[in-house]
Amino acid sequence: MHPGRITGRRFSVLGGARSGLAVAGLLHAHGARVFLSDRAPLEKMRLAKEELDALGVSSEFGDNTRRVLEADVIVLSPGVPSDAPIVTEARALGKSVVSEVEVASWFCQAPIVAITGTNGKTTTTALLGRVFEDAKRPAVVAGNIGTAFSQVVRGITPDMVAILEISSFQLDHIVAFRPRVAVILNITPDHLDRYNHSFADYIASKCRIFENQGDSDSLIYNYDDEVTRSQVEQRAGKDVTLLPFSQTGVLQQGAFIRNGWLVAAVAGEETAIIETSAISIRGAHNLYNAMAAALAADVMKISVASLRATLCNFRGVEHRLESVREVGGVMYVNDSKATNIDSVWYALSSFTEPIVIILGGRDKGNDYSRLWDLAKKRVRAVIAIGESAEKVRRSFQDIVPVTVCASMDQAVQTGQYLAKPGDVVLLSPACASFDWFDNYEHRGRVFKELVWKLQG
Repeated sequence: MHPGRITGRRFSVLGGARSGLAVAGLLHAHGARVFLSDRAPLEKMRLAKEELDALGVSSEFGDNTRRVLEADVIVLSPGVPSDAPIVTEARALGKSVVSEVEVASWFCQAPIVAITGTNGKTTTTALLGRVFEDAKRPAVVAGNIGTAFSQVVRGITPDMVAILEISSFQLDHIVAFRPRVAVILNITPDHLDRYNHSFADYIASKCRIFENQGDSDSLIYNYDDEVTRSQVEQRAGKDVTLLPFSQTGVLQQGAFIRNGWLVAAVAGEETAIIETSAISIRGAHNLYNAMAAALAADVMKISVASLRATLCNFRGVEHRLESVREVGGVMYVNDSKATNIDSVWYALSSFTEPIVIILGGRDKGNDYSRLWDLAKKRVRAVIAIGESAEKVRRSFQDIVPVTVCASMDQAVQTGQYLAKPGDVVLLSPACASFDWFDNYEHRGRVFKELVWKLQG
């Protein structure tokens, strides 16, 4: 939708968290008639209500009433399921249903680099943001990484670049969203409760990131991930420039490893970017992230020297394999953002030291058997926490010693007791945090606070 056609049109925004508030404010500022609805009780949403009242935006809390259906367009926040009753009814009535990032993209005058994947998208987005910052190139980092696209899009000018972390939920209801550069890091089972427990539906959602791409656009993807490679090859438009990346073979076009160097081959030119041993973020998964970021930087004309400097110095993101503190010869690592099995697999693969791992939370249908082989080789003990503690205990009790803990405080104390000098105590839960915490950030902060209280 062209921004000029928004004035006077009616929009209902579903969801009053940061994305919903941001898109409501964006639409209101452009003359739309906006109504926001959230099923959370008013006592939990008073700050949101006050913000909306100050803007002059009507709202309701505690339920989604039929007033939602009086709009021309329904805008979904990422946290609102596509099969919510009010959404189902809106679609049956022929209402247009779009996502928050779709709306924000209507107002974006700059090229978009959009990054998705089951794992690694936050690290890759943050890394690419640093690449642009270090190169003194104007860019904005937003999306699923923490700042809603709608919140910042009014300040984005044509000479800038919008670097967006994009989740499957944000892609579910795009219409015209078209990134200049799309990145798919990997696709593995996750959030299947939101996709009819169908991996195929989840795959289709991820692949929407490139469905509107055409001539002059680039699609960067993980050639070593069989699902990602096959889906890109089946679905990508013939005019899109495909840039795969691989750690297992040399590619004619894309990024690969040769003689210990990360090499990019784009438009017929090969460039040796950096020795892989010099990349500051550790692990095979982070090498993939660095390769994807390097290709995106190349497409957007960042100099090799500047890119190399960033790859040498970037230290990762909070809550993702974040070294917290060493106590008594034991390193404590916060990987609270690991909310699925594949994230934990990559985390365990990143260490050669024996590991005491803290696992558990709100389970999303995890199959922990996928971790058994690595656990046998690298895990000294498992500490099970949260709603899924008993499932974790049953899954690992015949593999390694398991201790069930009733709080994060107890888990950290137990980790200190079980670990030996030279070990790693790793919080990498494989689960959502909503049983004990507000979100994974809250869980990670609590873990770090408790680690800093430990006596050496």
